[in-house]
Amino acid sequence: MGKSEIGIGLVGSGFMGRCHANAFRSVSGLFDVQAEPRLRVLADINDEIARDAAQTLGFEQSTGDWATLVNDKGVDIVAITAPNIFHAPIAFAAIKAGKTVYCEKPLSTTAAIALEMTQAAEAAGIVTMVGFNFQRNPMIKLAREIITSGEIGEVTGFRGRHAENYMFDPNVPHSFRTDIQGGGALADIGSHIISMARYLLGPMAEVQADCRTIHPTRPKSHRTTERAAVEVDDMTHALVRFQSGVSGSLEANWAATARTMDLSWEITGTKGALAFTQERMNELAFWSGQPGRSGYTKIEAGPAHPPYGQFCPAPGHHLGFNDLKVIEVAELLAAHSGGVTCGPDFREAYEVQRTVEAMQQSHASRQWVCL
Repeated sequence: MGKSEIGIGLVGSGFMGRCHANAFRSVSGLFDVQAEPRLRVLADINDEIARDAAQTLGFEQSTGDWATLVNDKGVDIVAITAPNIFHAPIAFAAIKAGKTVYCEKPLSTTAAIALEMTQAAEAAGIVTMVGFNFQRNPMIKLAREIITSGEIGEVTGFRGRHAENYMFDPNVPHSFRTDIQGGGALADIGSHIISMARYLLGPMAEVQADCRTIHPTRPKSHRTTERAAVEVDDMTHALVRFQSGVSGSLEANWAATARTMDLSWEITGTKGALAFTQERMNELAFWSGQPGRSGYTKIEAGPAHPPYGQFCPAPGHHLGFNDLKVIEVAELLAAHSGGVTCGPDFREAYEVQRTVEAMQQSHASRQWVCL
């Protein structure tokens, strides 16, 4: 007898939508899933775009109306990769329909709405996951284990950064990212380094931030040279204090010239240190502090770091960005089938968004803000 099936509904077929589709197509060939994902329905901005994307990505049906997807009885998991403003209405409808919800970050346009989404999902007992997929890297899991074990001693400091260059050109036009509800660089990519910091070191207690708009205007669209004011940050620097007492700094910057994926961090302790960058995502730098052993030692990803071995039996052959999404989907499917939990869930995504807004509030008040 074959495995049962889990019907997948995907809203949005852009960059992240394609990542989701790839992960759902690939996961059962790499992980021993309890039920096979079946690509049932794809929704997009109109019927034509949805139909073309469904054919390309392997979905059985398409629609220009996300509500049709949510209410389809063959859909068990609703994956949301639409612009931020649509996350809440789609998620609320999916929760009401009793569907598992898999949403890209940020969870919503405000922390208040994110909290409503969280409370609705928890009250209904709905499985949720939010796409902070960089946490799925086996090297990140190893780093957390090293920190928790006390191998680097008491943590004394944290420095984190997420910097990319996709908005460094002042002629890149406005989009949902630069809309005030998009939240700017801090909400868009800063949420990743905030999430990473929380995963490794726990919640933050207070923050002080400085947000800066590097390019004060951008073209209204690709079709015009008329420019409009930018009301969100291109770059934010923040000082942070964790509940544990650790202090450190964060940077979010989507106009970082020459950087393509600098999601990086360094953690110092009384006995050692760790350092990581997504630009070399299969390596974790470890310093043990032993006399005569100066400098970082490179730990290279391999089968000893689960679930790397699901993809390749040999070390040093490297995982990639899309593999992290496959790992994320494997955990989601296991939680949907029951018996295990998955995360970051809506509750954690709300906490990340609350931290983003605390930083924005700090910038406005020029003061430290408690969380």
